[in-house]
Amino acid sequence: MHNFNITRRELDFCGRKLIVETGKMAKQANGAVFVQYGETAVLCTATMSKDAAPDQDFFPLTVDYIEKMYAAGKIPGGFFKRETKPSTDATLSARVIDRSIRPLFPDGFRNQVHVVYNVLSFDGENDPSALGVFAASLALSISDIPFHGPIAGVTVGYLDGQLVVNPSMQDIAGKSKLNLSVAGSATSVVMIESAALELNEDTMLDAVYTGHEAIKQLCALQEDFVAACGKEKVEVKLVSIPAEIIEKVESNFGNKIAEAAVIFGKQERQDAFDAAEAEMIEKFSTEDADAWEENEKFFKQAYEELIRRYVRDSILQKHHRVDGRGLDDIRDITCEVDILPRVHGSALFTRGETQSLGTLTLGGGTDEQVIDALETEYKKSFYLHYNFPPFSVGEAGRMGPTGRRELGHGNLAERALKAIIPDKELFPYTLRIVADTLESNGSSSMASICSGCLAMMAGGVPIKAPVAGIANGLIMEGDKYVVLTDIMGLEDHLGDMDFKCAGTRDGITAMQMDIKIEGITKDIMRIALEKAKAARFQILDIMADCLPEPRAELAPHAPRIESFKVPVDKIGEIIGPSGKMIKSIIEVCQVAIDISDDGTVRILSPDKASITKAKDMIQGIAVDPVEGQLMEGPVTRIEPYGVFVKVLGGVKEGMVHVSQMHTSRINHPLDMVKMGDIVHVKSLGMDKGKLSLTMKGVEGNPEPDPNAPKDRPEMQQRPPRRDDRGGDRGRRDGGRGGDRFRR
Repeated sequence: MHNFNITRRELDFCGRKLIVETGKMAKQANGAVFVQYGETAVLCTATMSKDAAPDQDFFPLTVDYIEKMYAAGKIPGGFFKRETKPSTDATLSARVIDRSIRPLFPDGFRNQVHVVYNVLSFDGENDPSALGVFAASLALSISDIPFHGPIAGVTVGYLDGQLVVNPSMQDIAGKSKLNLSVAGSATSVVMIESAALELNEDTMLDAVYTGHEAIKQLCALQEDFVAACGKEKVEVKLVSIPAEIIEKVESNFGNKIAEAAVIFGKQERQDAFDAAEAEMIEKFSTEDADAWEENEKFFKQAYEELIRRYVRDSILQKHHRVDGRGLDDIRDITCEVDILPRVHGSALFTRGETQSLGTLTLGGGTDEQVIDALETEYKKSFYLHYNFPPFSVGEAGRMGPTGRRELGHGNLAERALKAIIPDKELFPYTLRIVADTLESNGSSSMASICSGCLAMMAGGVPIKAPVAGIANGLIMEGDKYVVLTDIMGLEDHLGDMDFKCAGTRDGITAMQMDIKIEGITKDIMRIALEKAKAARFQILDIMADCLPEPRAELAPHAPRIESFKVPVDKIGEIIGPSGKMIKSIIEVCQVAIDISDDGTVRILSPDKASITKAKDMIQGIAVDPVEGQLMEGPVTRIEPYGVFVKVLGGVKEGMVHVSQMHTSRINHPLDMVKMGDIVHVKSLGMDKGKLSLTMKGVEGNPEPDPNAPKDRPEMQQRPPRRDDRGGDRGRRDGGRGGDRFRR
């Protein structure tokens, strides 16, 4: 039996027991922790390569978030009964962990680090993604991997006017006006991801720092845990640029770098940078080929470092931005709608050198996106897809599957717009927004929010309020800092913070923050929120000049939907055996039909007459004709005792007894009607679930034929059929002359 060296701690955290343990599972990883919260449990491991990759010029960190369907007692759906690629939610959760821990590794660290987060048990109440940052930090902190932790993350909700840390998933989904993920150390905040229902800046700031107070408890728990079982950190070789190479590049090319850094156009500025770099390569490789060959990567890194220093210093010391704007100036904005002729709604939003084409497509219930995750399967009737092709930044490249960055940007834009989508009862459509980035020089996700909002307004979607988004940045050296409004690509790349904020005039609907330093203060965040609000209002004014409110009518090519209720017990009759009845209505009327379990019927078609026809047919099935209701329809069957008539558009069939065909007596229905005749009838009501009809006294029906024969072959009684032995079929006695069933 194994003698495990187990370290375990417990903490009563937000009303539930939090358990952390190491020493039993995955012991060959550099660090591994088992974390349980309620009955949700995860295993997080951290491993590191022994050596740095040669010539690596970035930190190779990978975070994988693995959902095991057995954790929720489910078998994966589809043909292959095995988990394959991560779900969108798993990918987004991995990004949250990555963005939180990445700034906390040493500068110049180039060893590959792999964090794997396995969801092993899921209780349906406690979100495993809320444990992600905490578990990853703990696994790294107890390992020998260099890491400037600990940090932790929590979820904050806003329920009944109160901020609540780590509410249940049901409360977040159904009751909360806020879904905020915040990560931080004991002293500062490092990451924010949120969606909100138009909450003001003060509430959002309070939510962030309410979460931060809870994070302090989790950091203290980690420090105690590390003291008990943490490994000594290994010494790794950190890559740094030799000071003499930086001095050499600066003395020869510093002026040219400084001049290029203040060129306004993105491509022109980059061309100037490239030209100066090419001149540098030519000079130093020619002067001393051996030194260049040995230190080529350091010369190039020194060149990039000087660009960073000149741009940052100019902003921080002189308040001079590379494109000449003031600290709070927004780039020129142009808004246009109805760019595309056949789509249901379109808009082109251009801000500086960033441009987003937003398109709207409206659909019905069958177009809802089915999400099969650990929790109960659910459907989305609003979704946004963000695309970032290589040509948007002037590059030639392969266009492959949707990447993590595109999923993350699309999710942020979707969260921002979801808050203003009309209620399903008011607007029963499925909405798909596609945001194609056509140009990018900073904050294309915020441009996607603006183009998507305008596309919906142009398409006639009765949104609750327009939404706009803006990205702010930070340049910080020591205690000195400046917050920038509407950062461009270079400022994002060389800055210390990317703070995105979107909302209406009444409040924030989405917020995201990533930093490259180890944390920011509350004062910095307050300034960023205030500047984002002012910029958001300015953009909303420009959008209002283009289109002040949603159009009253849908686009000409957009489908129309009419909703109504039918009795639940009639749903089966409307659908019919094997769907035969509903398929026939769809085919005859050329419409799309969705029927919900609660009896809500939605008919979708661009043609109003087709919707009306389908509605009449469905209501004909769902609502039994009242006594005395007049109808008409073709004769579909004739028997000696009466005729059968299809009424209400052919969805119901009733019988007219021969005695109810005319006020005078007729011998046979054929004396009055033939197959296919259109007759006028009146309902006598339902008899044991069958519709009884009469033609008596109803105008427009044919009269009996006075010359009809008295005796018809159809009126003669058929003789009993005989079997092969000449006996009656009803008396199959096996030749013994007795009744087969007689006892």
